[in-house]
Amino acid sequence: MTATHGSELINTYQTPAIRHLAWLCQAPQLVHSPITFEPTQYLPPDYPEQLKAWDKNMETAPALLSEPPQRRLGFYFEQLYQVLLEDLLGWPVLLKNQQIQSHGRTIGELDFVVHNRMEDRVEHHEIAIKFYLGLPGPTGTTRWYGPNARDRLDLKVSSLLEQQSRRTLLPETVALLAEDNITGPLTPRIFMPGYLFYPDKMQALTPDYVPASHLHGRWMYVQDARAGNTSHWVVLNKPHWIGHWFQSEPPEPEQAQEALARVENGATPQLFAAMEKHCQTGRWFEADRVFVVPDSWP
Repeated sequence: MTATHGSELINTYQTPAIRHLAWLCQAPQLVHSPITFEPTQYLPPDYPEQLKAWDKNMETAPALLSEPPQRRLGFYFEQLYQVLLEDLLGWPVLLKNQQIQSHGRTIGELDFVVHNRMEDRVEHHEIAIKFYLGLPGPTGTTRWYGPNARDRLDLKVSSLLEQQSRRTLLPETVALLAEDNITGPLTPRIFMPGYLFYPDKMQALTPDYVPASHLHGRWMYVQDARAGNTSHWVVLNKPHWIGHWFQSEPPEPEQAQEALARVENGATPQLFAAMEKHCQTGRWFEADRVFVVPDSWP
């Protein structure tokens, strides 16, 4: 994978949270459906100028962008999405992470209920950021697993389309929304950017619902990574799984080797960026992404 279109602009922002937000605004998604939400259809043309102004003076930026990044990537992603809705689009968030109760039991949660001012309607947004590794099966099929292998692309897409996005139709949700004077019907929207990682030595099939423009990288077993050249790799830690990585200093091969040893010993997958040096600026930029997994994965 070459550096994605738009990454050079994103890498002009000095503040990581601004870079992550800029990536969020234009990232391709992992599922295309009639209810997929595309921010670029609604964002004002000058939104990069707004990001640039915040980047130059973070005191003028939304408070959520100045908070220390959360350890949980999903929670941090929600914060960025809230800024996208409220501060870039100017759409009021009416409810966020609202639990749905039935007879004292939680039966679900609404990620965001928002007023789409451009089309003057109330929308229900379910969001996720996902990273899946394709594992070809013996019957010619491919299963796409999350790094921890408990998560699967087909199950997540099914949940988004058939359960999560339909929660506002539940009688309990209708009653809950009425308490806040929100009356339906609400327009369901889903938003799921991320990456698909293709195996180095096998042919993986991509589901029909994944847009051709999706972001992609590679994955390999740790023994194969050990056998190759990783001197230009850098470790990507959360929250820097979001966006494109760049740095001024050259990669340090020892750090990559130490991370590979942790994959071997701790059996935890690790994400790396394969770096290239920009001939004009001298800075190093992410040219590819590689997930390395233990030999026992999945």
